[in-house]
Amino acid sequence: MSLSDKLFKIAKNHIPGGVNSPVRAFRNVDGEPFFVRRAKGSRIETVDGVHLIDYIGTWGPAILGHAPETVIHAVHNAAKDGVSFGIPNPYEVEMAQLICDWVPSVEKVRMVNSGTEATMSALRLARGYTGRDLVIKFEGCYHGHVDSLLVAAGSGALTHGRPDSAGIPAQLAELTITLPFNDPEALEKVMEAKGDQIAAIILEPIPANAGLFFPKEGFLEFLREITAKHGIVLVFDEVMTGFRLAKGGVQERFGVTPDLTALGKVIGGGLPVGAFGGKAEIMDQLAPDGPVYQAGTLSGNPLALAAGLAQLKELDTNKGFDQLEAIGQRLEDGVRNILKTLGKDYTFHRIGSMFCLFFSESPVYDLETAKQADGEAFKRFFHHALEAGVYFAPSPYETGFLSLAHSSGDIDDTLEVMEAALRHALG
Repeated sequence: MSLSDKLFKIAKNHIPGGVNSPVRAFRNVDGEPFFVRRAKGSRIETVDGVHLIDYIGTWGPAILGHAPETVIHAVHNAAKDGVSFGIPNPYEVEMAQLICDWVPSVEKVRMVNSGTEATMSALRLARGYTGRDLVIKFEGCYHGHVDSLLVAAGSGALTHGRPDSAGIPAQLAELTITLPFNDPEALEKVMEAKGDQIAAIILEPIPANAGLFFPKEGFLEFLREITAKHGIVLVFDEVMTGFRLAKGGVQERFGVTPDLTALGKVIGGGLPVGAFGGKAEIMDQLAPDGPVYQAGTLSGNPLALAAGLAQLKELDTNKGFDQLEAIGQRLEDGVRNILKTLGKDYTFHRIGSMFCLFFSESPVYDLETAKQADGEAFKRFFHHALEAGVYFAPSPYETGFLSLAHSSGDIDDTLEVMEAALRHALG
């Protein structure tokens, strides 16, 4: 029995499912997880001494790679002065200035401790600002484990949502309307009936929690127009895409500015962090200036913000986004050549340093089309790649992440493994 197997057996006795976040359990690929001893650059090392090229990158934050020297030094230097204060510190001010400078929608920002906390707080703020109760979200967009956002679609566009998890009261789920992504007609129908009751529309502008798919041309612009028309707060969840696709995230690349933005992951350098910000008029509704209460003992933690600042400055100084685009293009070109060689027209999506291969030869543009992919083929692909030393997410509904630590050699080795794994998956 491997050390990972032993640890997992012990973990299951003390941790629900043996893991502290469900996807780590490997149940989407009919497997069991391995445990990690250390990570450096583009690679992770398991407790059993196996080295893997990693395309999860802590689910997005490790944009420079694992344990980059600049981040390690920043955390070390910050820790020498104390790991937490519960009192304002200079890192908070510097991070707030940077976010406001880089992100088009943000005039003021509040730091929190996770992406979930950021989206939860943004919705409370939107409700407090508008005086309305209803929220619209889209199928396939995940915004953390917030009660009012873990909601499945009703039976039609005008029906209220239903709980998508035990422990969520039906009355709370009824405050959320869930619609198909990329479907303006469904949204227009809701606006005609309930536009004056909607406090906010929240979405991942590029959904990255059901694989990775893109807004159709004009969809984000349509959302901006219809929310402005009805006095609705438009919330972009850029926890994944913020500071990864560009300095200003999706809103910079697409030129669509929301009212509020949720951030996380990259801005913490791998430590727990989140933030939400937007128009000053809305943000000023937060306590202590306004009536919307939000607080956090560890918000603005000096270690997390020191790490995030060091990472963001490194990205900016060394033209990191250009480098990431080049790395991503190299991977994309290679994958498309492999698929052409195999005679498979599988859908491969990439934007910047984010990517996903769907085992489907049909276009993928929402949750329903993503679910048409061949899950069994993905499982065969995943396990073959893992055995050969390449670690992709253990689910067909997750996004892959590149980092500046991925070398040309890493990409070439990965493409060789991917071709063999695809041949295996196809039988």
